[in-house]
Amino acid sequence: MSLSIFLSQVVPVRQKLYRFAYRLLENEDDAMDVTQDALLKVWQQQEKMSDLQNMEAWCMRIVRNLALDKLKARKYRRAEDLDKATALPAVHQESPHTVAEKQDVMNRVHRIIGALPEKYRTIIQLRDIEGYSYQEIADALAIELSEVKINLHRARKTVREQLQKLQVYGV
Repeated sequence: MSLSIFLSQVVPVRQKLYRFAYRLLENEDDAMDVTQDALLKVWQQQEKMSDLQNMEAWCMRIVRNLALDKLKARKYRRAEDLDKATALPAVHQESPHTVAEKQDVMNRVHRIIGALPEKYRTIIQLRDIEGYSYQEIADALAIELSEVKINLHRARKTVREQLQKLQVYGV
């Protein structure tokens, strides 16, 4: 692999890799470290790249494995708020009440997603937040396509039920 191929195929997905690492680790510094380590590992394993069908999925798998290694090695615990990775500025002026209401709902959704089992949290992150296809997720996580669909359905159902409980019962 040449530098031009690396720059054209790997570097453009750097932000996706960071967001994925951040969702797994929930810490900016660790996510940056894992992303940088992943890019270095991709560069060091450049001879494998000619055999790959989906470069992005391979990079995501490397990030996932490095992040999970970091979690296991340090018995990492949640240190920062999940919203830092997805905070977006408002495009148009909305009333402060509307903005606060939307932010409150998003905080609830992020808390619910954060409480999901790791496999559900990873799949919902890749599909609903990052926009990966089912096949790309299956490739990145090295699981069957049917397992991706089943776990995504269960994750969404859990989030929906928990959000309904919060809105109806305040529990």
